[in-house]
Amino acid sequence: MNWPSVIYSEEVMREGFGIADARIPLSARIELLEALSETGLKRIAVGAFVSPRFVPQMECFEELLTSFRPRPGVDYVTFIHNQKARSLAEKFSPPLALEDEVCTLFQDICDVHQRRNVNRSIEESMQGWPKLIEDARRRGVKRARAGIASAWGSNFLGKFSQDYRLWSLAQQIDALRAAGMEVFEIGLHDSQSFCLPHEMEADLREIKRRWPEVKNFHLHMHDARGMALPCLYTALRALDASHTVLVEGTLGGVGGGQYCGNGIASGMVPTEDLLHMLHGMGIETGVDLDKIIECVWMLDRVLGHPTFGHVSKAGPRPSEPHLYDPNLPAIESLNAARHFKLGSAAYEGEAYSPWKQPIHGPWFHIPGQPATKQKDELR
Repeated sequence: MNWPSVIYSEEVMREGFGIADARIPLSARIELLEALSETGLKRIAVGAFVSPRFVPQMECFEELLTSFRPRPGVDYVTFIHNQKARSLAEKFSPPLALEDEVCTLFQDICDVHQRRNVNRSIEESMQGWPKLIEDARRRGVKRARAGIASAWGSNFLGKFSQDYRLWSLAQQIDALRAAGMEVFEIGLHDSQSFCLPHEMEADLREIKRRWPEVKNFHLHMHDARGMALPCLYTALRALDASHTVLVEGTLGGVGGGQYCGNGIASGMVPTEDLLHMLHGMGIETGVDLDKIIECVWMLDRVLGHPTFGHVSKAGPRPSEPHLYDPNLPAIESLNAARHFKLGSAAYEGEAYSPWKQPIHGPWFHIPGQPATKQKDELR
């Protein structure tokens, strides 16, 4: 398959802890961040420079930046939403990795969510674009990105049309190009979990038709209605090897927005589920899924409840030499299901075996065809 290049950004330290209990201690955050750094992840968002009045969960962000041990080869990034945030990022670089400055126009196309989130209407936000663009030009910035949030619909205003999505992108792209800037990336953010796979496919097809020179995409998919992973798979199918897609997700699928009406139920695409899918599709990421699962279990302990992902609970698809024993006891609980990693210790004291005789091969296969690679003897 002619897959696009995938850049994965782990967002649990920002998106996840940004809506979690503000009392989670700094020591627990550092422990998780350092464990994530050992998984093979190349890009980790570590937090944001935001007001603790509105996001008290980020109050210890600067202390975090001076306390953890960065791992060489990992880009630790932050959400740079204005020039003040960039100045602070420069102050803390390293450990923060500063990417080349670009001019970013970004619009939440739900006027209600826009006002709830940043206390400005869509019109007021658009009126600020000329100054933002001119300030960037004065600093010598020549490249730009455009993006929309609440792209497919709103819990407050309902479903949005493709015409509306593309109109909003066109307003940004036209303004940037009129200023002589190269628009190299388009972002689609499903802030309110409205996207369905067929809409993702249709939108990317039309975006490629209208702006074929744009080869970079940024997808930020919330998961309140379980559609983040199917939509991301559809996006990978709709793009090709000439494209690069930045995908953001979170360990355990935690996260969400305070102002969309779903809160922590919004979630995001779970890192472990997405990586499991990518690896199965032949898209290598260099990330150790086993270590990611350990990080999810650590996060479960920190939060005090199970997170939303699946692969951390049932394990990845087993393959030789990790196929399940045919005489594995009956498994019922989430704790017992962890036998994929913990072995028999996971189900001691709660599992049972109802069969009178051991289950053993030879296993059935289609007559006249060779047997599968599975061993025909008792494992």
